[in-house]
Order: sequence, then C-alpha cells, then structure tokens
Amino acid sequence: MTTTNLEFKTEVKQLLDLMIHSLYSHKEIFLRELISNASDAIDRARYESLTNNNIMEGDGDWKIKITPDKNAGTLSVSDNGLGMTKDEIIEALGTIARSGTKEFMEALQSKEVKDNPELIGQFGVGFYSSFMVADRVTVLSRKAGMKGQAGVKWESSADGFYTVEDVEKEKKGTDVILHLKKDEKKYLEEWEIRSVVKRYSDYIEHPVAMDVEREKDSKLQKGEKVKIREEEILNSQKAIWLKDKSGIKDEEYNEFYKHISHDFTDPAKVIHFRAEGTSEFTALLYIPSRMPVDIYYKDYKMGPTLYVKRVQIMDHCEQLIPRYLRFIKGVVDSSDLPLNVSREILQSNRQVEIINKNITKKVLDMLSDMKKNEFEKYLTFYKEFGRVLKEGVHFDFSRKEAIADLLLFQSTGKPEDSFTSLQEYVDAMKKDQEDIYYITGTSFEEVRKSPYIEAFKEKGYEVLIMLDEVDDFVVGGLEYRGKKFKSVIKGDISLDKEKDAEKKKAEKKYKALIEMIKDRLKNEVKDVRLSGRLKETACCLVGDEGDLDPQMEKLFKAMGQNIPETKRILEINPTHPIFTAMNRMFEKEQKSAVLDEYITLLYDQALLLEGSKPKDPAAFASAVTRLMVKDAEKSVS
Repeated sequence: MTTTNLEFKTEVKQLLDLMIHSLYSHKEIFLRELISNASDAIDRARYESLTNNNIMEGDGDWKIKITPDKNAGTLSVSDNGLGMTKDEIIEALGTIARSGTKEFMEALQSKEVKDNPELIGQFGVGFYSSFMVADRVTVLSRKAGMKGQAGVKWESSADGFYTVEDVEKEKKGTDVILHLKKDEKKYLEEWEIRSVVKRYSDYIEHPVAMDVEREKDSKLQKGEKVKIREEEILNSQKAIWLKDKSGIKDEEYNEFYKHISHDFTDPAKVIHFRAEGTSEFTALLYIPSRMPVDIYYKDYKMGPTLYVKRVQIMDHCEQLIPRYLRFIKGVVDSSDLPLNVSREILQSNRQVEIINKNITKKVLDMLSDMKKNEFEKYLTFYKEFGRVLKEGVHFDFSRKEAIADLLLFQSTGKPEDSFTSLQEYVDAMKKDQEDIYYITGTSFEEVRKSPYIEAFKEKGYEVLIMLDEVDDFVVGGLEYRGKKFKSVIKGDISLDKEKDAEKKKAEKKYKALIEMIKDRLKNEVKDVRLSGRLKETACCLVGDEGDLDPQMEKLFKAMGQNIPETKRILEINPTHPIFTAMNRMFEKEQKSAVLDEYITLLYDQALLLEGSKPKDPAAFASAVTRLMVKDAEKSVS
C-alpha cells in the first residue's frame, strides 16, 4: 500500500515542540484527553445514528477500550465511534483549524501555558499531549457507516513529519497507539491506569474498559487458583447532573468540571438545579476560577453541553446562555426537546428561550450572592471575568441594572487595590452632585494624575476609573438609580455656579484672543473655549458628549477599522499664568511670532496630556529647547 509522507503545519510543529520539551509534572492528563476525544467520537456517532442507522454497523455497544501491552511498550485507547477518513485525519491531526491561529500560537507559547501545558485541552488539541509520554504515535481509523472500505493509518514521531496510508480495519472507530518513552512505562501498569481514569474520567458516560488479569477459584480443580483475563469497567458512568446534589461531594463536582472544561483548577462556584413546570430540564453549571486563554478568539466555543434525555446532542450549545456569560461551563439535560433538534430549530425554540432565561437568572443570582457574602472571592472572579460581564450592560437591556449592580471599579477616592460598586458610589455622592463621573485611561497612576480631574478633586467628587477599552462604550447609555454617567474628558463641565460666573467674565475679557487661537488652530480643533475642569494645568483636549472615547478609538484602529477623524475641543485654563501672559502679548502685538509659537506649544502640550504625540515632535522639541535657553540666559544675566 502507498504511504504518503506529509509535513506538519508550522503551528503544529511549535505545539509538538512545546509538548516534547515540557517539564510539566502531571503528564497523565494525556490519557484524559484521549478518553475525552474517544467519548466525543462516540457521542457524534450516536447522534448521527438517530437519522442514519448505517452508522451503527450492527454494533450499538458503545465503548472505550484501554489496552496496555508491556511486551510491545504500547498503550492503546480505542473507541467504536464515528472514526475518520483520510482527508479528515489529515485535517484533524496535521493542522490546527482555527481562525485565530497566530493568536492561538502566541497563547500556547506564553509562560502561562508553558508552565501548564494541560491548558492545551482548552484549544481542542489535547491529542498532541500524547507526545509528552510517547516518542511515536500511531492512529488507526475507519469512518462509521463505511463498512468494507479501507481505513487509514496515521503515524508520527513528532519530527516535523507524519505519514498516512490506507489499511484494512474491520471495526469502525479509532485506535490511538502510544509507543511509550522508556521512562514513561508506568502508564502500562493497571494501578496507574485505574488511578488516572478514576481521577479524570470517572463521569464519562460511556464505559471505559480494560482487560485485567485476576486469580479465581478453578472450576475444574477444587482448592486451586487459576489466572484469567476479563474485561472490567473502570469508570462509574454516572451522569453526575442527574444525581441528588445532597449526595455529591465537592471533589466529585470539581473533577467533573475539569473533565468538561479541560481546566486544571477547581471552579469558583457550582450551580446545580432542576427546573420543573413549563420546561423540565436539569443543569449543572460552573463559574470558573480563571479565564480561558482563548475566550476572546472568534471561534471560542461557548455554551453548555446539551443533552436530551441523556443523549448528547451538542458539545457547545451557544443558544443556552447570553454571550456575556460565555465563560460558564457545564451541561444541560432537557426532557422536552426532540432528539433530532438542530441548531436552526434551537434558534427559535421556546423551550430553549426558557432554559436560557433560567440559566441567566441563576448565574446572575449566584454572582450577586458572591458579591454580597464572599466579596474577596467575587473580586478574584471579577478581575478575571469583569470585562466579559460588562458586555451585558450594553447587550441585555432587560437585565441592564442587575448586571450594573455586579460591576466594580477603581476610583479616585480609594487606593489602587480597592474597588467600589456603583451602589457604594451613589450612596457616597455629595448632595449637590447630579451625575456619576468617570474617566477612562490606560493605568491607575496615569489617571490619578490627570488634569481632567482637577476640578473634581477640588469639589471632593469621586471619579470612577475605567481602564478597559470597552468601558466608555458600556456605560455610555447607562443610567443607575436615576443617575447618568458623565465622562470627565468629554463635554462641557460645570461644577460650581460661582466659578461659572467668573468663567463668563473671563470669556468676555479674553474673547479676542480666543477667536485668534481658534483661527490659528482651525485645521486641528473644532473649537476653543475656557475650561471648567482645569485648576492647575494650562490646557487640555476634550471631546463632545457623543464623540468616541480616545481608548475606543485606539482599539478600533488597532483592529484595522477605519475611524473617521474627529476634531477635539481645546480647553484653556483662564486662571493659568501662561494664558494671562499670552493675553498681554496679544494686546501688545496681535501678529507676534512668539505668540504664534506659544499657541502651537499649547496645542502640542494638550496632545501630550491626552496621550497623543505632537504633530511635529521635532519642532515641538526645538521650541521647548529655545524657551529653556532663553530662560537660562535670563537667570544668569
């Protein structure tokens, strides 16, 4: 038979290199991944057999078989599931079919994954963990429903290449044969295999079997013992979600979570409930402790596993949860949905809507309870998932305020390691304060020193600090307890009636100079006005109320999106000495070259304070240097 030699794609080579050179101590997770893959293959075959009986090939005894061979030094994991064709095996094992492959590989090469390579299970490529314990892997497979046709043999020593060839394979399904490294032969021992299966795969719905040797009383010779080999089931096969939760230990919940999530840490919370009435279903859901490394990738798989009457229908049913809760893991088992339910039917099915509403309420209630009674635990959760949760404020109008109650922010009134809720902020507002003020930025320290909050400090108003790029987008249309959100870097700010009167006087006094600055900067800014937010700083740039936040603008540009240029407003502090000096120069000589240079410097300074670059950095540096020289000459003369 013809053998075809093929080369792995670059990202697979990198992944294999990570696996081979991994120093990770818990290498046994390779067996969890192979059993999980075998279980998935059986689930797919069982589901397809509902509408295509040929898939069964007369064998409905679904099973995963583990076969250790000490003489050959091999460990095999076999299933009678869906199997693969030659093209499918090349696609599945020779490439990583992800839309965000570049980002995927960057994540895999990060320190987090290098220190914890079991995280690769989150990416759906757990098969490659086999190379932590094997120096060669052989895969034999034949597609179910294609009896009498050739199977395929895939083999690799992780040297950058693999081979595929047609082979005879009588039974449907897949055999994965690991040729174990010399120092990994412990995985051929019965006790080791039992231990790993019990720890990681006890709740696999299909039997995980192994032939074991036992001494039994001889039926022929009384009093004598004989050794016989018999097949033994290693896992309990109990659907944990259908058990009474009062009889389930925390350890059992945690291990099942690790099985379905490919995570290795315990979950933060377990939500296990049964709904009865208009819709009957059981849900076992988990709030993870840590963020999945691929949660922001386009092809991130969200949603609990969907079962109908204990038959797995879908790995990830995204219709069961809103997108802002996509970190939730678990299973849902419905008694009402049809076994042949499709994704199209799910999108408009009333039972699915009921399940979605129930799950969403249960999760939000649990998070609210955590925030109220276990704040430190909730804060840990929020630091991981807060950015995702915030999306619900914008996308889930009916629960906008309930989600807003779960949000936490740093603020100008507290140390960097403290967080405040919106309720706490509103309760602490000054009597004359009408709005919830916030500022966006990239770091806590940068924002705390920002000139945009000078007037707020003077008034004793707390300002929420928002450091996620999406924050302005999220709170832009939000009202909380009747209070609107107002950005301190957008719109006109008026905090003090007395100061407003002083500002109006200054506007009359400096009207001609302001008009001259407007004309000089007409190509750069949309307006020039006196500021109600500055106390010590000379100037700043602000946007109109409806303008895009600078953080969001940078995010969109980084994503390659075309953003229309929006001119900002230059605000000038009328009490700053530089403006008083500029006005004297203007009254003396309106066309002064020095005044012209000062206007340019003023604008460049505002750009720097905003976090942007001067339009002409060289000219800016040259002008500053000239002023420094002039000042130095004055001081020594």
